[in-house]
Amino acid sequence: MSKTNKTLAIIVVAQFCCTSVWFAGNAVIDDLIRDFNLLPTALGHLTSSIQLGFITGTLIFAILSIADRFSPSKVFFISAVFAAFFNLLLIFSANTFGSLMAFRFLAGFCLAGIYPVGMKIAADYFDKGLGKSLGYLVGALVLGTAFPHLLSAINADFSWNYLIYATSLLSLTGGALIILFVPDGPFRKASQVLKLNAIFSIFKPQSFKLAAFGYFGHMWELYTFWAFAPLLIVAHHDYHHHELGHIAFLSFMIIGSGALGCVLAGYLANRFSPQKTAFTALAISASCCLLLPLVFMIGSPYLFVGFLVIWGISVVADSPLFSTMVAQNAIPELKGSALTIVNSIGFAITILSIQLLNILYLNFEIQYIFVVLAIGPIAGLVYNRRERKQM
Repeated sequence: MSKTNKTLAIIVVAQFCCTSVWFAGNAVIDDLIRDFNLLPTALGHLTSSIQLGFITGTLIFAILSIADRFSPSKVFFISAVFAAFFNLLLIFSANTFGSLMAFRFLAGFCLAGIYPVGMKIAADYFDKGLGKSLGYLVGALVLGTAFPHLLSAINADFSWNYLIYATSLLSLTGGALIILFVPDGPFRKASQVLKLNAIFSIFKPQSFKLAAFGYFGHMWELYTFWAFAPLLIVAHHDYHHHELGHIAFLSFMIIGSGALGCVLAGYLANRFSPQKTAFTALAISASCCLLLPLVFMIGSPYLFVGFLVIWGISVVADSPLFSTMVAQNAIPELKGSALTIVNSIGFAITILSIQLLNILYLNFEIQYIFVVLAIGPIAGLVYNRRERKQM
């Protein structure tokens, strides 16, 4: 294995380890609701809280050009340590709904120094073949996001605290891997001075805007699908009165299948193009949003799970490719800030869609509310078509 491939492997493992804290709260949501007397809507609120923390962090990181002015490896390490700490505070016995929201927010803030900074580190090492590299990297994020569900399935007979211990330890491990084995990359172009107005220059290139708006449409759907997928599985089970299997394991399988989609999309992008591959995936996931009510009414549990796996693959397959296009079309010395601000806006969009589904979930049958998630992908496809005609 070449040195660059070893570096990529370390970045991928570190990204997986650190992002395991992202959905740790979701994986133990039933335990949190029971032990801290929370309302059923806590799932949407706690998910939105960590998303809001991530948004706030990415916005501050972008305005201050943190990933461009300072060593990305050091930023990653420090963020991983604090993410582990705030994640661990979930087990504090005196927690209230407010403190849980605060700890999820702070964990999300720290993730701003992990996910986009991890992509920045990869972009600093891979000038060519970036799509394939980010395919592995975002695939690691997907597995990290899904992993708490697997831990929940494995540790079903143990206290939920152990899952929190495990994900915090993983975050520390990921940070250590980066600081010890991944120095700043050869293609890094550091910004030496603070430019508070740099954020306004980022969206000037037309090709950059095309990539960014495709990413925004994709984000409207992605995290909301991940957050509510377990509830969708339970609803199908209750509606048809059949046994689908362990909900936590199925959730891991459906969300985690996106890792395969990310890696596959990276290879397809090398054969075709990042643009064609990304927007094809966007079209497939939009179709899944619209087809869900029909597939839900069919009684076969195998068909339903298979459909959700296809959706899980396509819903995130475009993510590394949009990030690739963002990185390649950004102003070079603002690449880190560009990735960060696009992430910030994208995750702000996820809060809107999560809260919308949270409201709809209380008033309508769940199989119908996912249709609104098609709005984002369709908007991204329409914008792409319109702008390409003008370019």
